[in-house]
Amino acid sequence: MIIKPQYCQIQDALSILVGKWKPIILLYLMSEGTMRYGEFKKALVGITPKMLTSQLRDLEEEGFISRKVYPEVPPKVEYSITEYGMTLKPILVAMHDWGTKHIIRRSEM
Repeated sequence: MIIKPQYCQIQDALSILVGKWKPIILLYLMSEGTMRYGEFKKALVGITPKMLTSQLRDLEEEGFISRKVYPEVPPKVEYSITEYGMTLKPILVAMHDWGTKHIIRRSEM
C-alpha cells in the first residue's frame, strides 16, 4: 500500500490518541472491562484528577468510550469501551509490540 504524504491522515489519528494517558485508558478498558473513576485513579499512577477527567471526556466525545452515570449519592460513574473503541485494538497492540521490541533493542546497545 502506497500512502501519498499529501493525503496522509496520520496527524488526525495521532490527534485523537496523543498523550500519555489515552492509550493506557483504552487498554485498561479493553482488558479489564468496565471501570469506575476511582479504579482509574488507582491504576494510573501519577495522573491528576483534572487530567483523568479531561482524557475520559475526550475519549467519550470521540465515541471510543461510553460513560454511564447511576443516580446515587455519592454518584456512581462507570466507563466502558465502545464497539468503535475496539477498532483501535490492533493499533494499540502493534504499538505495544513495537515498544517492547524497541526497549529490548535499546538494552542491547
